[in-house]
Amino acid sequence: MSTFSLRRLALGTVLGAAAAFVSPASSMAEEVLLRMQHFLPAQANVPRLILEPWAKAVEQESDDRIKIDIYPAMQLGGTPPELINQVRDGVIDITWYVIGYKPGLFPSSEVFEQPFIMENAEATSRAFWRLFEKDMKDTEFKDFKILGTWVHGPGIFHSDEPIESVDDLAGMKIRGGSRTINAFLDELGAEPVGLPVPAISEALSKGVINGATIPWEVVPALKVSELVKNHTEFGTPALYTLTFVLAMNKDKYESLPDDLKKVIDDNSGIEFSGFAGRTQAGADGPSRERAVEMGNNVMVLEGDALQGFKDAAKPVVEAWTADIDSKGIDGKALLDEAKTFIREENDWLAEGNSSVGPLDEAPSDAGSDTKTAN
Repeated sequence: MSTFSLRRLALGTVLGAAAAFVSPASSMAEEVLLRMQHFLPAQANVPRLILEPWAKAVEQESDDRIKIDIYPAMQLGGTPPELINQVRDGVIDITWYVIGYKPGLFPSSEVFEQPFIMENAEATSRAFWRLFEKDMKDTEFKDFKILGTWVHGPGIFHSDEPIESVDDLAGMKIRGGSRTINAFLDELGAEPVGLPVPAISEALSKGVINGATIPWEVVPALKVSELVKNHTEFGTPALYTLTFVLAMNKDKYESLPDDLKKVIDDNSGIEFSGFAGRTQAGADGPSRERAVEMGNNVMVLEGDALQGFKDAAKPVVEAWTADIDSKGIDGKALLDEAKTFIREENDWLAEGNSSVGPLDEAPSDAGSDTKTAN
């Protein structure tokens, strides 16, 4: 089986063989309850297409000895930026986290958020996992059990007025999702406004911001296409992307018996990361089509207009590299290595490969019966 072992036929064979050898003691083992909290509504794409199928796969492969209750929209309390601390402190067991919510906490991961570095979300997510295992696992993320690392599809502008060149951003208040994109917005002449994703809708409706930087896939959940009518794309490579982790409380993981640790491990890693990136980016298309059907203005920049943004990105990357250097990390070496891993993973995909995930052998509504707590 692959690292992310979810092929249904293979799964049935493995579980059947395991059942033949299970001891009475292990068959009566105590059930483990894990609580996962995230910030999006349950019907949004990431919980519906990634988190819920992942939880269902873990439950099934554990023979229901692991139960995962999912609490969407911060139902257990707190704010989205607090989620990583909730996991670290054991308030919850698992979370899906936007790394940009805690600027500078995991600085090496920001290498994948640099402008115009991401060409394919699946390849970049796999590259992120490789660099995480090599350089971040035992340093920046040492207090967590990281189950997956990924990025979203191309980040774009959604705005009340058209953005067709760098000059159009002058004085506009734009929501950014990380310190890197906020630095980029500042370089572009906009006023960056840091907001978690759930706050975007209200900020747009009240005119607190003129626009936001988010990928297409989350637009329907936030009703952004109803609130603004202009969307600016940048082709490939993307203007930017954001980094995410699926993080688990380390003590909780260590407390599990070895066979349940293996279930978690089998559903974690590079295959899951690539699947998550591909799936999240895959939801961009339908969301974009909806905006087009609504008559919204979707622009794709090219030529001099695109080059203006690329020129503005150069000092942002240079400043980030210098900042990383000041933290004792070789910024240029990190950036070069990230680009190498991304190129290798893009080549791997070009050969016809793809990451394995829970939807590969399951119906399109695979996550629909996973338990979401109310």
